[in-house]
Amino acid sequence: MAYRDPDTGVCLQERYAPALACFGCGPANPQGLRLRTIVREDGALVAAWQPGSHHEAFPGVLNGGIIGTLLDCHCNWAAAYMLMHVRGDERPPCTVTAEYAIRMRRPTPTSAEVHLRAWLVSIEDDRATVDGELSTPDGEVTATCRGTFVAVKPGHPAYHRW
Repeated sequence: MAYRDPDTGVCLQERYAPALACFGCGPANPQGLRLRTIVREDGALVAAWQPGSHHEAFPGVLNGGIIGTLLDCHCNWAAAYMLMHVRGDERPPCTVTAEYAIRMRRPTPTSAEVHLRAWLVSIEDDRATVDGELSTPDGEVTATCRGTFVAVKPGHPAYHRW
């Protein structure tokens, strides 16, 4: 299932950062994971991604570092999107991860697409705390995340990266 934004037909990364080279979510990185986050009509921030055998930690099971990357990038985009809406901006601010924690709940199989979902916990000034989860197509949650993401200011290396 490839999620698409119902209004634009594109994901947040393609809409706001088509030249982004991030390993996890950059559309311009041909060797990256190229995660595609969209906002569903009900407001949920979701993504679907298909692992390959080269993403495995051992046969049939997704590598924990890849899981962390997927959740980090997906939750970061959720934070940027929510900050944009709270501020009333036309574009999301460039955000970076201040901290995040991943909890592996069970092995994530690589035999099928994985699904990501993220939601806002809180916003304070220039930062958002977001929870996220990674699940199998049948809804079994295999990993969860909580992260704090900060909008960067001029002078930061990530400022205007998208």
